[in-house]
Amino acid sequence: MMHTSSSQDLLATLSSPQTRAPEPLSKDTLNANVIEAEYAVRGAIAIKSAAYQQQLREGKGAGLPFDKVYQCNIGNPQILGQKPMTFFRQVLSLCEYQDLMEHELAPQIYPPDVIARARDYLANIPGGVGAYSESKGAVILRKEVAKGIAARDGHPCDIDNLWLTDGASPAVHYMMKLLLRNDHDCILCPIPQYPLYSATIKLYGGTLLPYFLEENAGWQTTLAHLQEQVHTARSQGKQVRALVVINPGNPTGQVLDRENQELLVKFCKQECLVLIADEVYQTNIYAAGKEFFSFKKVLMEMGPEYKDSVALVSMNSISKGFFGECGRRGGYFECVNFPTAVKEQLYKLASISLCPNLSGQICMALIMNPPKPGDPSYELHTQERDAILSSLKRRAELVKNTFDSLEGVSCNPVEGSMYAFPRLTMPAGAKEAAAAEGKQADFLYCMELLDHTGIVTVPGSGFGQEAGTFHVRTTILPPESDMAAVATKFSEFHQAFMNKYKKNGEA
Repeated sequence: MMHTSSSQDLLATLSSPQTRAPEPLSKDTLNANVIEAEYAVRGAIAIKSAAYQQQLREGKGAGLPFDKVYQCNIGNPQILGQKPMTFFRQVLSLCEYQDLMEHELAPQIYPPDVIARARDYLANIPGGVGAYSESKGAVILRKEVAKGIAARDGHPCDIDNLWLTDGASPAVHYMMKLLLRNDHDCILCPIPQYPLYSATIKLYGGTLLPYFLEENAGWQTTLAHLQEQVHTARSQGKQVRALVVINPGNPTGQVLDRENQELLVKFCKQECLVLIADEVYQTNIYAAGKEFFSFKKVLMEMGPEYKDSVALVSMNSISKGFFGECGRRGGYFECVNFPTAVKEQLYKLASISLCPNLSGQICMALIMNPPKPGDPSYELHTQERDAILSSLKRRAELVKNTFDSLEGVSCNPVEGSMYAFPRLTMPAGAKEAAAAEGKQADFLYCMELLDHTGIVTVPGSGFGQEAGTFHVRTTILPPESDMAAVATKFSEFHQAFMNKYKKNGEA
């Protein structure tokens, strides 16, 4: 019998004494990058809080020192009682069950612009929400998102550069898959950072190159520090591929000044880096004098030297903002100055997943093209939006004031996003107790906070922080009716914690 070359190679391999033995499925036989990746936002503290919630639901919480769990660990507005936007849900309901549009009572239930929007979408999405769309998203929905981007920035958006996604997270995965070839490839990430970045960099075998945000400077960075980090990495044989910017900040809540944004664009051009702009909190601005400018707008207005040469990918999501549609998983990313051959590879990555979910795509289009003045739904939509944002602004101020009133705690203003990131001065006893458990002191703090109050937060060590400092990240999302209770519980716990762990003679 004749054998092909490949068959002969296989036979040789099978008969070789070097043939490896079969391996059973176990943690030890998994991809080491998966084992080493960490995601503190849903880590041990969140897992324990879920167990407490289950106890309370089952009526078994009699022995707990609290009767409610406050999930301040993740930007998940609707789980904390925020109401969904009426216009979005009305259009989505008709897209999900289009027979409702033909019901005789439909005009009494739905405003005419809602019905018209749903009809338009369904007429242009072959198969409706139950069929696959194009891998980059339905054309009609990408066109609406592109119009919204153009209206926001004053510059056109080509749908060829636009991908709809299941939230912003897939965009991060795509970029890391695309850019990271081995552990010699680095991604510059802000510290503190959202752990999606450290986790995906680890998953795809790259290296996180930190650049530190200066707490005393309102969580900004400097050109000198960025240059030092890049030059040091390159001198060690590393290849720096991209710079991640989160604006407004997570976990820090800062909003970048336009001058700082221009500095980052110039730096990316100088160092030939892809600029990855995480802009999912762009509607969440609370501080007076602060304004959101997309990196796309900044880049386009810096002149041809920059606008035609700096590679930029900007991301947005339906999960944040004033809408908080986290469970629907919708988002987009736009590529600027990406070579056609690179975009073809991005298209291939999207095609492997077939397409993003249609409800998320529709919701993203609705967010970027909301009701306009004169539309029947405009007044209610505007009222709901303004009420949510005004409430978030009040809560941002309350959270900062609460932390500033605590012993050994300082907190920068919550300028944007949904988070506060106060700094804690830890008593010596807390550091010792945490070290005995192999943990950081801010982990100990957050775990005891949960055990005593039901408040779920994330230790700053889960985001990265300067050595010797300790922080806690908390959302500002509990409803205003709960905020006074949360503030009181936090304050009482903090004082008890400090008293418990202070050593003799410690102020």
